[in-house]
Amino acid sequence: METKAPTDFTRLRRMHERGHYDRDSVHAILDAAPTCHVGHIIKDRPVVIPTLHWREGDAVYWHGSAASRMLRANAAGGEVCLTATILDGYVLARSGFHHSINYRSVMCFGTPRLITDDDEKLASLKAFMDRLFPGRWDALRPVNAQELKATSILWMPLTEASAKVRSGPPGDDPEDVTWPIWGGVLPVQASAGAPQPDAHVNGGFVPPATPLV
Repeated sequence: METKAPTDFTRLRRMHERGHYDRDSVHAILDAAPTCHVGHIIKDRPVVIPTLHWREGDAVYWHGSAASRMLRANAAGGEVCLTATILDGYVLARSGFHHSINYRSVMCFGTPRLITDDDEKLASLKAFMDRLFPGRWDALRPVNAQELKATSILWMPLTEASAKVRSGPPGDDPEDVTWPIWGGVLPVQASAGAPQPDAHVNGGFVPPATPLV
């Protein structure tokens, strides 16, 4: 499903039929992806950092230490590219050329904005925790002033974003489909392992539900 790109810069050039530009597609992938990567320029050099993200409405958020070189650079007004990818399967064709993967990905472009209001920061951190472990925030020891000061939260509107999705079997050339080797998809699904309690857990506490992976 190809829809209209919000800008020419976000328009897919290769495999454009895999492009999705509607909000629902972009939001769904960001919500399902456990991590993202933020690319930016520091001292004229490209740097890409993995981090956790969350979405609120039509904006994407990420956080980190207020002393982080990455967050200081992001908050300085430069543009960034935030990407998130979910691997759904390995696609095995009958030629090396047509091997591929099934995936869902999003690329978001824009200028991040720093949250400075403490109440807004707390609300955003709660939304971040609830994305991973719904309901856990209210049971935690409250955030203190020093922790809040040491944490920076950035957000970016999703006005310039595109999704790209591949699904289905391999695209073998017609003359290759009878080649004597297996072809198809090996599905991939991330899963959480058994909880590993620390030394301070007693029998009255239970782990949260399986987190987003």
